[in-house]
Amino acid sequence: MTPNDHLDCFEPELVVIPCGSRKLDRRAPAGDLYVGSYHRACRRAAEALEPARLLILSARYGLLDLDDVVEPYDTPHGAADSITAAALLEQAHRRGVILGSPVVALGGARHVSLVRSVWPGALNPLAGTRGMGEQMARLAAMRKQAAPPVRRNADPSPL
Repeated sequence: MTPNDHLDCFEPELVVIPCGSRKLDRRAPAGDLYVGSYHRACRRAAEALEPARLLILSARYGLLDLDDVVEPYDTPHGAADSITAAALLEQAHRRGVILGSPVVALGGARHVSLVRSVWPGALNPLAGTRGMGEQMARLAAMRKQAAPPVRRNADPSPL
């Protein structure tokens, strides 16, 4: 049994992934703005889960759809001008995602904590990892596990 076996039992309503410190240097859709390897790994794993909705949790802007156009910024989670739990809850109501279930939070402890301030039951497939390396490996395993199997040397003839 792998750490992600429970994830193939459902299709998540919502997956919330973290932003990233590495960004383009110009205004762009949120889905293109974040260029760091951790954000990209979270995004690929999230997409493999085939959620009904995928949102990015930006430290500055809060919940972003992939096509929301925003300016680059240098605000980490927890900074004085970063998104708060109260503001995030308000955004979730406005976006109509407050009642979504199940919700999956991919990211580090600060990210998951903020997501759980809105969705207390959010699943955290990266729980128990001890650092970035283990998280990246688990994200890669999630993506691979969700991918359809590749058939090699299959006999195309009917039975």
